[in-house]
Amino acid sequence: MATTSSKSMMAKLRDFFAISNKDNSEIRRELGLDSDIKDIASFENTQKKEGAFDCRERGVQTVKLSQITGSVGRYQDFDDQFRFKSQAPSERFTAILEAMRCGTSFPPVKLYQIKDEYYVLDGNHRVAAAKKLNHDEILATIIEFIPSSETLDNVLYKEMMDFCDRTGLPRSIKLTEVGQYQNLLDQIHEHHDYLRNSVGITKSNLDSTSLNSSFNASFTAPITFASAARDWYKTIYQPFCSIIKRGNIVETFPDRTIADLYAYISFGHWKRKRPAQYGIGLGKMIPETMEEFRREMKELNEIEYPEMKQSITAFVLMIVRAKYEYKIIEKLFELDEIAEIHAVHGDADLLVKVRLSRDLLSSDAEVISNFVHEKMRQLNGVVSSKTLIPGLSRIKPV
Repeated sequence: MATTSSKSMMAKLRDFFAISNKDNSEIRRELGLDSDIKDIASFENTQKKEGAFDCRERGVQTVKLSQITGSVGRYQDFDDQFRFKSQAPSERFTAILEAMRCGTSFPPVKLYQIKDEYYVLDGNHRVAAAKKLNHDEILATIIEFIPSSETLDNVLYKEMMDFCDRTGLPRSIKLTEVGQYQNLLDQIHEHHDYLRNSVGITKSNLDSTSLNSSFNASFTAPITFASAARDWYKTIYQPFCSIIKRGNIVETFPDRTIADLYAYISFGHWKRKRPAQYGIGLGKMIPETMEEFRREMKELNEIEYPEMKQSITAFVLMIVRAKYEYKIIEKLFELDEIAEIHAVHGDADLLVKVRLSRDLLSSDAEVISNFVHEKMRQLNGVVSSKTLIPGLSRIKPV
């Protein structure tokens, strides 16, 4: 037998399918099916919260629809997915939707920007239609409002904005430490000076689409700071970040960005000359100067960039209990990092050759110690071990 509550729900469902003159979003709300629906954000509320009253014109840009989170004047008319909340879609919206579906182009919408979020000043219907059609981007004329409240996020954002305004680079370089953008600007200034003083590098070369090609044209025009910044981004910053990604170093620092690691490593290596901070071997992979790095990278494709990994060889002398020797040998031999195992006579029972790899922010001793303790010393029957790390090695070819 149906309960009272189930009868009530069935009645609501019959009403839901019977009504034809209402918008589905309104009906779902009446039936209690969208009780957690949210409004889009209010520009005025965010503006007051951030103290964002000074503004700058940013011109026409392509904006991701996912970043358009609110409206200037009609935030109460739409839910957080930019769907109409209380009234059926207007004829205007239906016409725009059909035109977009047929590929008709529209003039740019007008957006206000506060940090990474955008609010519709003009073009709510176009944004709603584009979202309904699952478009990714929309063309927009943007006015950005600058936050004035001195939170850490806002200070970092204003530093990033100033950096991008001065260089013309995209806002993809995200740093989490105050003052680091200045170090990047110093690098670009240094690179700008290098390019201006180098024979055969011209502004037309730097503005070309093939920035990784060799520069051999004669001098024709002064190299601008913006051109130098673009070249730094393509031939120094991006290759260096690709090498960092290959080393899986970002996973070691979950609260830092790849730009943080670039700034930290490159500044320490090229400016302060402190390769010991990153373990032995960084100098073998990353040249001692920024321009040497650029010269090496500009001829390579991304798949040819070096791995930010260092190979380590160590020898471990192990003392084991009687009758455990063969079992320990079998267990060790299953480990990929073990290259050789020898039963020996003398002060030790086993001589084990270990091959490991590490990223360039770790030390040999740390990686070897962790492996020996976690994978070797824990085996049943091991009494003690002694690790030998070779310094100078010479190996005859087989």
